[in-house]
Amino acid sequence: MTVQTRPGQPVIRTARFDLRPLRGSDVGLIAHYSGDFRVASMTRSIPHPLPPGAAEAFVGRALSDDRVEDVWAMDATRHGGPELMGLIALERMDRDQSELGYWVGPAFWNTGFAQEAVRALVMANPLGQTAMFASVFQDNAASARVLTQCGFAYLGDAEAYSVARGAKVDTWTYTRKLD
Repeated sequence: MTVQTRPGQPVIRTARFDLRPLRGSDVGLIAHYSGDFRVASMTRSIPHPLPPGAAEAFVGRALSDDRVEDVWAMDATRHGGPELMGLIALERMDRDQSELGYWVGPAFWNTGFAQEAVRALVMANPLGQTAMFASVFQDNAASARVLTQCGFAYLGDAEAYSVARGAKVDTWTYTRKLD
């Protein structure tokens, strides 16, 4: 179920949580989880250690009217759970395509939350895209399984720079057609 709260970014309901736009009060939990090397090292853009103000700046960009990426919090408060368990985002690309990215706090790993969030976002297709892309580091087989279980098909190998690792890391790239 999708509920509109702000132009272009709906709340997307799943069986166990809501995907909702970020809000200022998310800064502390975003800093807590993304400041964990286990999370940061599986992303391209999160530095480690997380510098002061980085979470505030991230939330500010996500709330900006001229943002190029829509970010949702995985929020289970409707079901008596945590306010933020992870994030999932769609970055706009050309030709009605977007790039999917997500992370889940370590306390919520192996719970199926990532798969539930990806599946819900794909089904809602809130940007009205024709395709989504995603890439994962090759040493993150769990995230690769999430994507394939949500209908993403392997596209190829590449590499990307990880700020937290300070190095290039081999990646697998996936795509999901939404036509």
